[in-house]
Amino acid sequence: MNDRARYDRLLSDGRVQCVLCPRECVLKEGQRGVCFVRQARGGELILTTYGRSSGFAVDPIEKKPLNHFLPGTAILSFGTAGCNLQCCFCQNWNLSRSREMDTMGERASPERIAAMAKEVGCRSVAFTYNDPVIFAEYAIDTAQTCHTRGIKTVAVTAGYIQGEARNDFFAEMDAANIDLKAFTERFYKELCGASLAPVLETIEYAVRETACHVELTTLLIPGENDGEAEIDAMTRWIMEKLGPDVPLHFTAFHPAHRLQDHEMTPLNTLRRARTLAMRNGLRYVYTGNVRDREGATTFCHHCHAPLIVRDGYELIGWSLDAAGACTACGTPCAGVFNPPMVIGDRLA
Repeated sequence: MNDRARYDRLLSDGRVQCVLCPRECVLKEGQRGVCFVRQARGGELILTTYGRSSGFAVDPIEKKPLNHFLPGTAILSFGTAGCNLQCCFCQNWNLSRSREMDTMGERASPERIAAMAKEVGCRSVAFTYNDPVIFAEYAIDTAQTCHTRGIKTVAVTAGYIQGEARNDFFAEMDAANIDLKAFTERFYKELCGASLAPVLETIEYAVRETACHVELTTLLIPGENDGEAEIDAMTRWIMEKLGPDVPLHFTAFHPAHRLQDHEMTPLNTLRRARTLAMRNGLRYVYTGNVRDREGATTFCHHCHAPLIVRDGYELIGWSLDAAGACTACGTPCAGVFNPPMVIGDRLA
């Protein structure tokens, strides 16, 4: 096991600077970065969570959420601890804000994770629960090992990463769901302790410069990022910079962590955002964290036939041919598909 971090520089005064993310933490001996897991030791940077997992689960890939990457398949999910954002609404705050190393209950080498995915019949492995960019070296090594066994890799990330680390990280990811948490600097600064611009740079880079399949998620929080003007601006930016085919998920907020005084997101808010995004030209827009069959269904952007019908995380209808095109009109659907897929207890 090699816990030596790769993205750092030694400064002239003996301190170590981490250059993984836009924070660029400068650390004295023994100090940890904002993420808590990258630590200065002996004039270099150490990834303290390398080879240690906070737990595993087998999930439907739709839970990530990914609707256009191997739909209907199982994915092995795991994470570590810590985060380089400080979101006051974090749904996994017990892991992302953890300062207790005993959160890391399981030893998990890249070889063990790849073997485990194979054993339980998962087509892919997800780096999730906390943001995998902070354990990029561990995620990269695991992804490379998974690929030798024919296992795909997925990152669930806020995209707060830069430079060489970003290039290396996305080069090994087959798919990613990137959180675009809002479309204002105020939101990122006040609610996340971060900045919007580096996230937009990461999204553009991943979509335009890599082979990684990308989907976006925005958690709509009442009164914070659910205004029509903001959603209009965000979806226009997506259309202009990324094109119409990047799937976008609007998901419902549930009170969590330090944001307990906000109500749950009404279904109508999600539906309104979806309608606005589609009016701005986006072809694949979804509602999540709610039961909404229409908002969960993939439709052909040409003839509007339902292509993949979902009830929660279960697929109940499949109308794509072997090439991933609409069986009604032949129009290709953007994504990575590999039928036949299991629909309930039968094959499509």
